[in-house]
Amino acid sequence: MGHEPVGEAGRIFPERFEDALSSRYLAYALSTITQRALPDARDGLKPVHRRLMHAMRLLKLDPDAAFKKSARVVGDVIGKYHPHGDQSVYDALVRLAQDFAARYPLVEGQGNFGNVDGDSAAAMRYTEARLTEAARLLLADIDEDTVDFRKTYDGSEDEPVVLPGAFPNLLANGATGIAVGMATSIPPHNAAEVCAAARMLIARPDASVRDLARHVKGPDFPTGGTCVEPASSILEAYETGRGGFRLRAKWEVEDQGRGTWRVVVTEIPYLVQKARLVERIASLMDAKKLPLVGDIMDESAEDVRLVIEPRARTVDPAVMMESLFRACDLEVRFPLNLNVLDPKGAPRVMSLKEVLRIWIDHRREVVVRRATKRLAQVEDRLEVLAGYIICFLNLDRVIAIIRESDEPKPELMAEFQLTERQAEAILNMRLRSLRKLEEMELRTEAERLEGERAELEGLLSSDEKQWAKVDGEIAAVGEAFGPKTALGRRRTHFGDAPAEDMAEKVEEALVVREPLTVVLSEKGWIRALKGHVDDLAALKHKDGDATGFAVKCETTDKLLLFSTDGRVFTLDAAKLPGGRGFGEPVRLQIDLDETAAPLTLIKHDPARKLLIASRSGHGFVVPESELPAIKRAGRQLVNLVEGAEVIVVTEARGDSAAVIGENRKLLVFPLEEIPEMNRGKGVRLLGGKGGEISDVTCFVADEGLSWTDGAGRRQPVPDWKLYLGKRAQAGRLAPKGFSRSGRFGPRGQV
Repeated sequence: MGHEPVGEAGRIFPERFEDALSSRYLAYALSTITQRALPDARDGLKPVHRRLMHAMRLLKLDPDAAFKKSARVVGDVIGKYHPHGDQSVYDALVRLAQDFAARYPLVEGQGNFGNVDGDSAAAMRYTEARLTEAARLLLADIDEDTVDFRKTYDGSEDEPVVLPGAFPNLLANGATGIAVGMATSIPPHNAAEVCAAARMLIARPDASVRDLARHVKGPDFPTGGTCVEPASSILEAYETGRGGFRLRAKWEVEDQGRGTWRVVVTEIPYLVQKARLVERIASLMDAKKLPLVGDIMDESAEDVRLVIEPRARTVDPAVMMESLFRACDLEVRFPLNLNVLDPKGAPRVMSLKEVLRIWIDHRREVVVRRATKRLAQVEDRLEVLAGYIICFLNLDRVIAIIRESDEPKPELMAEFQLTERQAEAILNMRLRSLRKLEEMELRTEAERLEGERAELEGLLSSDEKQWAKVDGEIAAVGEAFGPKTALGRRRTHFGDAPAEDMAEKVEEALVVREPLTVVLSEKGWIRALKGHVDDLAALKHKDGDATGFAVKCETTDKLLLFSTDGRVFTLDAAKLPGGRGFGEPVRLQIDLDETAAPLTLIKHDPARKLLIASRSGHGFVVPESELPAIKRAGRQLVNLVEGAEVIVVTEARGDSAAVIGENRKLLVFPLEEIPEMNRGKGVRLLGGKGGEISDVTCFVADEGLSWTDGAGRRQPVPDWKLYLGKRAQAGRLAPKGFSRSGRFGPRGQV
């Protein structure tokens, strides 16, 4: 026989699948956010960590108590408070005990709790644990009605909703977690600095994040390292609650004598496993991606010591380390996402000021609730003491009533105007308490409690005194974890980001310097031939294609490609396709518009200046150092008139410029009349009707003006001084015998 359903049990409710799925997934998502992944802004703990702290407190695992097996702690947590897997709870316990994972460990472990190499902890039956001083501060006064309690999942026990949190755990130890649709990532900070910022906020409630950041300078990771994030970025991250911090390993150069040296890494970035880091560097060396590194050795004992030897003594240590920072986890970026639960349980991203405000407001509430309970205890004790004193003043009559009366309690209350609490206390007194000395002690205790009651009432009636109390307690925590203590001194220091030219030095160092000849065909196919090739006549192209440009360079060089639409692109010679076959379309390397065509390909020379001119007759001089562009889209250099295109890119050398128009009019003027610009439309070079130009060149006046014929011979322009004028004049017809093409040289040559 089956059991009959009770109440609603066994009923089937019709519900649309979409509604059922969305409602249940929403419930799961909210549970994950509030009960698993995100910490509370007040005590900085997730539920599993809070339950671990509470269970260990009930087991009396104080910092000065004996250790107990971790399995005992985990058993209590999963049995009473946290109905999840034992391994996940033990992993949370282990992390709280690892001094390389937690900046201020909340658990002191005994046994194998893992190491920075990534080795896991021993099984929970082998390890032992107890609370640390930081955990004691988090739990301090929890029995003084300072926080609310709620029923556990099965209703058999009570657990705290939040801990009193005298220690600034949220920022001091940080937190990471992934929920549904949101995540949190908070790096550890220095507790003394956080306390100093909190005290500033108490003294100056209108203090800005910039003011608070004078104390909280940045993260303080347990494994040390060097933070190279700019101060402006750190400030912005604290203001918005989102950002990141660039963290590098700490290293130094050891002189080996006779010109030899090696680098020793003494601190590695946070959460980087040392063994995997060494393996990664070794694999990069085998793949020949770290040509500057000769060998790596792990000589670590209790402290980290990674020894990196260079390939040759001539290698620059800074360049070698920069190449390592770029290739492996000797440099990481730790994100900041201050997404936490506010006192109402709602998740939101907060600024540094907001999380500090929530913490100090919580500490004030703890102070008020603690004082309220203590005041009730003091008043209760004073009531009892008043009854005791009445008893001593009328001792013989009290004894007589107790001996002779069947109901002494109401008789005592009636005769001496005692409260029920006082009468009950008198009846429960021991005979030894009736000695004369006890009366004196009672009066002394009453006087002391009267003074304490006055202090407590003054505290509860004054906001100023409440904040002074909070400030004093935070100051004590800051001193206990101050810079003079081993645990409190700052471990992560700040450094400058690498110089801008360091990236170029690293790129050059990682590339083997070899000669190349880069060939760009007329139809836009590019390839890099090994060596400097002088004769390209035998070079094969696709049908109907031919060599457009050929540039001799080296693998460490950058190439600049100018297009007719006024854009300039940067090509890395070392990354161009090899000389086998026909190469590949240059449009695979850059985003060249379909309506534009390559105009000029040159080797980048930062010391050179170029003259850029468009068919509309406009031009300007640009320093070549301003031209390199990192993006595939290049950079727009020339603002063209509608329908015009760039037709000339030539070196701005010498002291004179010559312009030949499509009307074959020639004009010569001083080069200094053309302005220097980083980008723009330029100025008019040739005037007159139309003013469209065919070519422009620069030359030295003392050497004279010349042009190149079809056979490559230089032909002088006689009496070129007759064409001297000012920029933007109409010019005069070119002399007889001048180039029929209307150009000073082949198109595309600089």
